[in-house]
Amino acid sequence: MDFHDSPAEAAFRAEVRGWLADHLTAEYAALGGVGGEADETGWDVRREWERLLGAHGWVGLSWPKDHGGRAASFAEQVIFQEEYARANAPARVSFFGEGLFAPTLIQFGTDEQKRRYLPKIQSVDELWCQGFSEPNAGSDLANVQTRAVLDGDEWVINGQKVWTTLAHRADWCFVVTRTVEGSQGHKGLSFLLVDMHQPGIEIRPLRQMTGSAEFNEVFFDGARTPADHVLGPVGEGWSVAMATLGFERGTAFLSRQLAFQREMQDLIDAAQKNGAARDPLLRNKLAGHYVGVKIMQYNGQRMLTQMSRTGAVGPEASIGKLYWSTWHRAFGETAVQVLGTDGLTIRNDAPYELDALHLTFMGSRAETIYAGASEIQRNIIGERVLGLPREPR
Repeated sequence: MDFHDSPAEAAFRAEVRGWLADHLTAEYAALGGVGGEADETGWDVRREWERLLGAHGWVGLSWPKDHGGRAASFAEQVIFQEEYARANAPARVSFFGEGLFAPTLIQFGTDEQKRRYLPKIQSVDELWCQGFSEPNAGSDLANVQTRAVLDGDEWVINGQKVWTTLAHRADWCFVVTRTVEGSQGHKGLSFLLVDMHQPGIEIRPLRQMTGSAEFNEVFFDGARTPADHVLGPVGEGWSVAMATLGFERGTAFLSRQLAFQREMQDLIDAAQKNGAARDPLLRNKLAGHYVGVKIMQYNGQRMLTQMSRTGAVGPEASIGKLYWSTWHRAFGETAVQVLGTDGLTIRNDAPYELDALHLTFMGSRAETIYAGASEIQRNIIGERVLGLPREPR
């Protein structure tokens, strides 16, 4: 694969770089690249920045032109992410809407649904959250127990979701729910679109050791959504949800490697500043992490090649998810080693201050669990990529 820009790609890169130079100013530039998909730091400023991106066609970059997008190629999408990270622009707030729901909607939605939802995602007037995990259905999504029953021309929803990121910020939720009475496993599920601003929905924050509460429990007690607010056929939501997870584990996380490169440099700078870089064992670990970022980069390019040939992300996406989450967890541990005793000295009284390296360590502990636990990813790779016998059920 040729990693050099073609003339057209070089022109696109210059366009992105020029736009960012012109618009990434004042409070947007001051905020920098803080935060992440599940982080609320600088939320109001980041949302205004996202509106500016949307107004200039950078939200929905890959969407077809007749849906308001630019129909950007895979190479152009990567170029945008590279330049965005290089400019240290604010973390995006529309990850679940633009990154997960929109590509699923484009693949499975009706024309009417696309006309209804895509413009609101692009203008950042509506934010989305993901209603998949439940207390007894995490990586085992087929064990979903939330149920919806038709009552006239509406679905009535009862059940509980958990670890719902930014549910308290969201206007809508795409909810995997059981709609066929007596169904089990992946059969009889539907992918419902639910307005979060209604009676019958209670959101409870889950406060973490970082002091933040971006995750939530969501309780549905007679919540309603119109009968046509289903993505894909009724009872066939499993295939729709699997497509969404493909975007979550694949294309939506391609930009992570760019953030990891910045974290890598920050850790090297910290090690050089406090003298930890003089320790040969730590230097060896840092070198290993640097190699890991490069491996991620090439895995991402391989995934893009697969997408450009087939138009879809296959089970190979699990390789990328397993790799980056395992790498980042080990990286977080090294970050604490580099900090030394400073890594253990935070105030006992909440709310306490955490620096970026503390947050990296704490946040990375969950990454081998969410978006598909590592054990599940290994099963997918073994069974669906390598063709090994299925694990005994």
